[in-house]
Amino acid sequence: MHLSFHKIAKQGSLSVHVADQLEALITQGKVSVGEKLPTENSLCDSFGVSRTVIREAITHLKSLGLVATRRGVGTTVLRSSSLEARPAERINPTTVEDILHLLELRLTLEPAAAELAALRHDDEDRQRLETQHLAFSNAFAQKSQAREEDYLFHFAIATATKNPFFQSFYKQWSQSVIPRAKLLSTDINPISSERYLERVQEEHSYIIEAILSRDAQAARETMFQHLNRARNMYAKYRDQ
Repeated sequence: MHLSFHKIAKQGSLSVHVADQLEALITQGKVSVGEKLPTENSLCDSFGVSRTVIREAITHLKSLGLVATRRGVGTTVLRSSSLEARPAERINPTTVEDILHLLELRLTLEPAAAELAALRHDDEDRQRLETQHLAFSNAFAQKSQAREEDYLFHFAIATATKNPFFQSFYKQWSQSVIPRAKLLSTDINPISSERYLERVQEEHSYIIEAILSRDAQAARETMFQHLNRARNMYAKYRDQ
């Protein structure tokens, strides 16, 4: 199987450009269902980007239901058309607008917070971040919507900036800063919501990995992609 990739220009979101190319190869049948994508290292070389960028792109493909990754096996194509994981069947139009407005604000603040957390966190912050990430994973495993755990994970990042105004932002909104907190239980689709939370958990793991390795650029990028994917997904509810 010979695949042709275009090197990524250093502008815009690198992982989005990578994901778009990979998605096109899958949906056009150039990589068939059941076949594996090239290895992470091979994709890094082909696109001329870092492992962080490739991981982000693969996460996006997984969120669309196109691929699955297994340790020791690699990334396998599951289907040739996307099936996006969504937390709810429908959302009230006013609620959608509230969610999108808050995500727009978070997109301007939280990538910077993640970058500062990568540069400034201390041992206490490290322990807090790891604890909150584990708490989210445990809540997800117990079929919870993990709203409080999601909030506390992002609040731990705000705390690690050592800038009290980032903390103030989170304290002001409390759990309502998490979009799922605004959804009615009757609207939540358990199956697609579980896939959505699995994606959130994985994105959190990339964010915390970047922060704890003090990779400020990767921390900013992974946080931006985490929130931007949420914004793009919730925006689709406006078209219903």
